Amino acid sequence: MRVVFMGTPDFASSSLVRLLRSNHEVIGVFTQPDKPVGRGMKLQPSPVKAVALEAGLPVYQPEKVKNGEALEILKELQPDILAVVAYGKLLPEDVLQLPKYGAVNVHGSLLPKYRGAAPIQWAVLNGDQTTGVSTMFLAKEMDAGDVIFSEETPIGEQETAGELFDRLAVMGAELLVKTLDAIEAGTAPRTPQNHSEATFTTMITKDLCPIDWNRRPREIVKHVCGLSPWPTATAELDGQTMKIHKAEASEMKTSAAPGTIIAAGKQGITVACADGAVTITELQAPGKKRMRAADWLLGHPLSVG
Repeated sequence: MRVVFMGTPDFASSSLVRLLRSNHEVIGVFTQPDKPVGRGMKLQPSPVKAVALEAGLPVYQPEKVKNGEALEILKELQPDILAVVAYGKLLPEDVLQLPKYGAVNVHGSLLPKYRGAAPIQWAVLNGDQTTGVSTMFLAKEMDAGDVIFSEETPIGEQETAGELFDRLAVMGAELLVKTLDAIEAGTAPRTPQNHSEATFTTMITKDLCPIDWNRRPREIVKHVCGLSPWPTATAELDGQTMKIHKAEASEMKTSAAPGTIIAAGKQGITVACADGAVTITELQAPGKKRMRAADWLLGHPLSVG
């Protein structure tokens, strides 16, 4: 099939790379406009654009898709289908209806759970034991289209959102090609979502970073994992706001108030919380590199209690 790909971040670039190795023809790529990055505010292309340019594909970066510009480009390209993966813009109905087979999307959750932004991070933050990827036909409402395929996977107890993101990107890429193959063959299933079971996520912001020591050990560990690699969990230690990169539930018994340091040594920094304790094993001081908590303690001894 003649495919126009629409996507922006790393999660989407994995799907484009896989699609380029399939039997389908990618005739154009839509991605978000280049954004200024770093102190010099130098314009940087999206990961999807980088892949597209390397493959010699035409790239389109309209500021808006609802003003008719995208529709006119698509009329010229005449795709059979749109493959949309984390594009970052809602597509108007006239765009969705233009291709012969409409538009399909790869979403990082088992729909109808976790519609919206950051489904992968929230699956970890909420302590879910499983998650997955889904492909669906795009509809006017966000993430509400009929599901085509879905694939489930367990979430490791210490697996970070970044690690899960990388795994689901690969799974989603394979599922996209399977979906396009099935649509071309006329064998693609179409299962309406149960909208009454839908849950919605919100964007991840730095407001979520501070650890709440009034939570239970597993909840705190999942908080640390879910905010890795960005924006990273934080805690106040030695009068500084420290980034907490790794933590694990401790077997130490304590009656200390949540937030109290109950041990500091070779194992790391153990802090009391609700119904137990958590040991910080990797951290990062302001302006410093990430390091083992035990190594940081060598130059910054902390008082227990």
